[in-house]
Order: sequence, then structure tokens, then C-alpha cells
Amino acid sequence: MEKELIQKYRELKKIIKRLGNAIVAFSGGIDSALLLKVAYDILGDKVIAVTADSPSLPGKELEETKRIANQIGAKHLVINTRETENENYLKNPNNRCYYCKSELYAKLKIVSEQLRIKNILNGTNFDDLSDYRPGLKAADESNIISPLKDAKLTKKDVRELSKQLGLEIWDKPSSPCLSSRVPYNQEITLKKLSMIEQTEIFLKDFGIRELRVRHFGDMARIEVNENDKKRINDNFISIQKKFSDIGFNEITISNFKSGNLNLMINIE
Repeated sequence: MEKELIQKYRELKKIIKRLGNAIVAFSGGIDSALLLKVAYDILGDKVIAVTADSPSLPGKELEETKRIANQIGAKHLVINTRETENENYLKNPNNRCYYCKSELYAKLKIVSEQLRIKNILNGTNFDDLSDYRPGLKAADESNIISPLKDAKLTKKDVRELSKQLGLEIWDKPSSPCLSSRVPYNQEITLKKLSMIEQTEIFLKDFGIRELRVRHFGDMARIEVNENDKKRINDNFISIQKKFSDIGFNEITISNFKSGNLNLMINIE
């Protein structure tokens, strides 16, 4: 492990140790998994992972959170959030994530009070500060602690440290919520979320790890890495039939890029 990463790791452990107890907002992604791992190593049973279940979370991702938390050894609680009942969220403005995270943190505050664990942690890393992330405002408003960010751990650092600590998902692709596949200002509906989830599950069964299915009404835009396009083309007839059965009449294929929809808005 490089000297700089060792120093950041030490700082992360100091930050967590000072807290004494913690609730970790656990999505099952690599950032929150590393945070949970380190927190559990230091605080033991004084840390609990809490995952928010809602229609915007793929069912497979929920099962993954249970598996990872169990491997780490941490207590794990699944709660229900209701962002998909909030009109502001359903209108899908470019700060949609603010309403989602506000709902999440409000629910975590309740858990915090019930369990008498005052510290609520999220997996925000240092790189997230340079991206458009409206959820950061919600975190600030709710006094959420971001130890990875505070220790200046970048995404690359997070993956490398996770690998060194033996987390098997150290190279897991990012998997934002299903709502992120719907272009801003186009209404979020449970039907759209279901369509996206079904098509992505179908495509992943071909061995494609990193992908997005963007919902453009009757058209689906499949975004994959260049080396996965052959898998799409080789299975296109069955993919077309499946997508048609689900409700997409047209398919386009595009290059994968995380945050593609953010490129379509102007941020002041």
C-alpha cells in the first residue's frame, strides 16, 4: 500500500474511532461497503448498517447489501423510504437526488433516535465534491458525517483500500438508483422503474457487468462499454423481443458513461 494511502487510511480510522458509534447509510456500493468495513473493524457492535428499500432500488442490489453486510459481520437493518410518493421527486427535476436523500436522512434520524446512536455516516468520497451531486446539500442540512471525504479518500483510493482489506466487491461498478435512468424533467413512475429494472437484469444475464438502460418513452438507450457491444449485437434478436415485451418499441446502443444524463443539463 502506498504511503499516501496508508496515511489516509490512518486518518479514516481516527475519524471513526472518535465517533464511538455510528449508523452507516449502506447502499451496497463500494464506498459505503468500505466505510462499513472500517467502522465495524473499529467499533464492532456499536455500528449498524441501514439500507433504504424503495422502488428505485433494484431488488438484486437489496439482496447484495444483505450479503455484504453479513460477510463484514455488521448488524444490518432494512428500512422503507417513500421518495417515490413525493411529488417533487416524481417531477424529476435536476436536483431530484436532493429529495431522495432528504427522505433517507429523515428516516435515518428516526433510527438514530430509536437506537440512541447519534452519528449518521454516508459514503461520500473526496471525488464526489467535484461532481454535480444535489444529495450533498441534503447531507449538510442533516449534519451527516462523511468520513471518506474527510480523510480525502478518492474513488481510486477507495477501490485500492477495499482490495487491500479483502472486500470482494472492490471492483464493483457503480450502480446509482433506477430513477437516474430517466431524463430530467420526465416524470418518474413505478412502471418506468420496473421496465428499467427488468431490462437491466436481462442484459446482465449475458455477462455484462457495467451498463445502463435509459428510458426515453417508447425507446430504450442501452449504454455499454465498447467491449460489450458484441454481446449486445450477438444477442440482439432476443434482446429486441424481451424489450418489446416489456414495453420498449425501439432500441439504440450507445457508449457507457456514468452520469450521462448530467451532461444534458446546464448547472449554474
